[in-house]
Amino acid sequence: MPLLSALGTLMGVEVEAVTGRIKAGLLINGAIAFLALLGLGFLIAAGYIALSTAIGGLYAALVLGGAFLVLALAVYLGALIGAGRRKQEAMERRRSGETGAFLTTAALTALPVLAKSPMLLRLGLPAAAIATYLVLRGGDDDA
Repeated sequence: MPLLSALGTLMGVEVEAVTGRIKAGLLINGAIAFLALLGLGFLIAAGYIALSTAIGGLYAALVLGGAFLVLALAVYLGALIGAGRRKQEAMERRRSGETGAFLTTAALTALPVLAKSPMLLRLGLPAAAIATYLVLRGGDDDA
């Protein structure tokens, strides 16, 4: 029992050390993100001031507003394209798994029938293997 209590104490210290490191990391990363956003805000303000002296205040605000809307639209479209690709890849993986399961079930169902006849055993198993190979290879022609 003293061994278990010593291990528990050791694990408790380890958990406290890990949570302390996580809290410190979150605090540091939060400060970095805050300061980076603050710097980005000042860069945008400086760009607005420079643009307003060149083309006027109202037009500078319109140009910057339009630029940020275009950037938001680009990020949104990128997210939609990424989600579509992930969905398509998931469907292809599922379809491949279903095809493999169907072929395995069909082969296991036909195996007792093929095993009864020596001629079918000699001819049927290689033919089934070739057919399975062709079916599985046919799904990979897209790549």
